[in-house]
Amino acid sequence: MPDAKSIPLSAHELRDAIRHGQRVDTSRLDRILRPEDRGLIEVQAATPWRNIAALLRPGDTQSEAASLKATMRTIGESIACNTAGPDGRPAVTHLESLTLVTPEGELRRINRVANSSLFALVVGGQGLFGTLYSATMRVNSLLRSADETIKAEPPAPASAKRTFQLLVPPEAVEAFVAGARARCEEWRVGVGSVHVRKVLPEEDSFLRWARRDYAEVGLELAALPAIGGAVRSVQLRRELIDSAIGAGGSFPIARTRDATREQVAACYPELPAFLAEKRRIDPSEKLVNSWYLHQRSLFEPRPGAARFFQSDAPEKTS
Repeated sequence: MPDAKSIPLSAHELRDAIRHGQRVDTSRLDRILRPEDRGLIEVQAATPWRNIAALLRPGDTQSEAASLKATMRTIGESIACNTAGPDGRPAVTHLESLTLVTPEGELRRINRVANSSLFALVVGGQGLFGTLYSATMRVNSLLRSADETIKAEPPAPASAKRTFQLLVPPEAVEAFVAGARARCEEWRVGVGSVHVRKVLPEEDSFLRWARRDYAEVGLELAALPAIGGAVRSVQLRRELIDSAIGAGGSFPIARTRDATREQVAACYPELPAFLAEKRRIDPSEKLVNSWYLHQRSLFEPRPGAARFFQSDAPEKTS
C-alpha cells in the first residue's frame, strides 16, 4: 500500500478539507498537472522549482543548478511572497492564472484580467486570501528567467539566516553600503559578505514591494548574544531601514518584522487597505499566520483571541 504522502492531493480533496476545517498535508501538492501545452505549464503549489527546470530542459544541468538559486524552494512559497527570482523578476511576472480554495471553501481559478482584485491580493498576500492549489505559468517567461539566472549574481544563500535585505535605487548602492558598514561599526556589529542583485518592478500585486528598479542589498549581520544584543540588533536594523528610505529605497515586507509602524506606512501605504480586504474576504480569520498578526498589531492594536494557525511557510527567509 503506497505511503499517504506519495498520493497526490486533488483539488476537491483540498476544497473539502478547507470547508470542514480539517488539516491537510499540503506537501502532497507537488505534481506537475499539465506539462507544456500551448506555451503554458500548470503545477501544484508545493512543486519545487528544480522539478520545473528538469521538465522544461531535461538533462540541462545548468538550468537545474540555476533553479536552485531561487529565493523560495516551491512555487507556492514564491507566489505567497511574490519573491523575485535570481533574474530579478517577481514571481507574478510568470503567472497566467491561479487555482485556489478560498477561506469559505470555494474552489476558484483566477487571473489578472477576469479577477484582477483577488489575483492582486493573492500574489504577495502571504497565503491569507486562500489556499493555493496550482499555478499556471508561461513557459517562455520561465525559460527566459532560467537563461538570465545562469548569468545572474545569486541571491544570498538560504543558510545565511541573519542576512538583512533592503532595497535601494541602483545608483545609490555604493554610498548606501558604505554608510551601512559605518553604522554597523558604530553599533559594534560585524558585517560579513554583502550580496547585491537587481530586482525589477511589477504592477499586478496589491501589496507591491517591487515598485521600480531596485538593487536588493543583503547584509550578513553578526548575531549579538543575550537580550541586550537582540535589542541592539533591532535598533540597528531600524536605522538601516531609515537609511534605505532616505536613499529612495524600501525593504521587502515579507522578510522583516523589525520595521516600525512609521517605516511600514512610508514604504507600504496600502497596507491598511490590504488588512481591510482581509477582513472583508475572510471575516472569521480562518487563514492567519504570524506575519498577519504582526502587521495587524501595528495598524489595528487589539486583544487577540486564540486562532487556528496555518503553515507559516511564507515566513521563510532567504
